[in-house]
Amino acid sequence: MTEKTALTPATHTTPPAKFSHGVKKGNILQVAGQVGFLPAVEGQAPTPAGPTLREQTLQTFANVKAILEEGGATWDDVMMMRVYLTDVDHFAEMNAIYNAYFEEQGLKAPASARTTVYVGLPKGLLIEIDALAVLS
Repeated sequence: MTEKTALTPATHTTPPAKFSHGVKKGNILQVAGQVGFLPAVEGQAPTPAGPTLREQTLQTFANVKAILEEGGATWDDVMMMRVYLTDVDHFAEMNAIYNAYFEEQGLKAPASARTTVYVGLPKGLLIEIDALAVLS
């Protein structure tokens, strides 16, 4: 039976509750919901990348990517992404940022599946993203 491994890149703080930023078991890697916090600084509280959806989305992608890489995966291994927005009015802007970001990544595989839902997040946070990857 394959062992389950927790993933926490050096850029991430210890989670605020009993969960892992990412978990890998066999060839499955699940990235927990990530937000747009800047890389961790020892002794400092997490800080959002900025007040805008663009700043937070790009940082959130960087945070998801760090966990994928920690687990030996790339964006091409991602099968499903879930995007959580706090404001329905951000949908079109987020899609534009999302499309441009993945265009720049030069994916070799088809784009992953995606779901977008609207949720409440802690004050100041506008977006959260999680991902499921299957490594070949």
